[in-house]
Amino acid sequence: MHVGPTLIVDTFAEAFRMRYGRLVVTAADDYWLHAALQALCGYGTSVIACDAEVGVEQHLSGVADAPAPATPDGRPGAAVLLFGFSTDQLSKAAPNRVGQCLLTCPTTAVFNGLSNSEEQVPLGKKLRFFGDGYQKSKLLSGRRYWRIPVMDGEFLVEEQLGVEKGIAGGNLIIQGVDQSTTLAAARRAVEAIAEIPGVIAPFPGGVVRSGSKVGARYKGMIASTNDAFCPTLRGRVPSELVEGANCAYEIVINGIDEQSVATAMRSALHAAAAPGIPAISAGNYGGKLGKFHFKLREVLA
Repeated sequence: MHVGPTLIVDTFAEAFRMRYGRLVVTAADDYWLHAALQALCGYGTSVIACDAEVGVEQHLSGVADAPAPATPDGRPGAAVLLFGFSTDQLSKAAPNRVGQCLLTCPTTAVFNGLSNSEEQVPLGKKLRFFGDGYQKSKLLSGRRYWRIPVMDGEFLVEEQLGVEKGIAGGNLIIQGVDQSTTLAAARRAVEAIAEIPGVIAPFPGGVVRSGSKVGARYKGMIASTNDAFCPTLRGRVPSELVEGANCAYEIVINGIDEQSVATAMRSALHAAAAPGIPAISAGNYGGKLGKFHFKLREVLA
């Protein structure tokens, strides 16, 4: 199957069940919102080593009748998704990230983006102690908020964060004739994914240069470089790069459900396919590790 001049390899992306939470972050203006999001999403790429995989799901509007959903306090904002292997992992990662990156950032406030979820973990309930006894709480429409005194006024944070089942590890591997062409295709794919609600691309700029395989030669390493897609190893290892491909970038997609991930993959496939991109493939582990298999032909269909 081809999309334009690009071969869509007959393979599948293997994804995993994970838990996710949604934070709604607001700030006084776009500058401080960007600063907050940059800090919150930092070092949030892979749970191989990070406490959570984190990314901006969508930007929100401070205006009620704008195309984007409105924020709770009428200020500029964004919805951020955090993914972890377990609820317990998120119960540690979310307060740590909010405390270090949002409590410290001027003008921010934090709301629970999944207030109706049956499963909830402490958020403001943990962070309130920073108020040293001067913190105050208020119950509004059945939801409790904490006001923690800080040097520019008060930090408003919701008491709990909802947790739901999600999917992580949907992916595409874009193969191009050279680095600049492949990177441009990867950026187009990430920009297309950003338009889809319910998904994030958690790596730097949404792009992975160091795709990995399970296991390694070295003791203690649970993952190592995906040598089958490394152009400098062609001839030394069995290569999965097609003829004419000299560079590859992976796009990893986490989402709230199968449909969201499949939609994002389809949009990214169409955006990336172009002259200079001889093939688009995907990463999997033979179907033995992840229960969700996104076959590229079915995704396009």
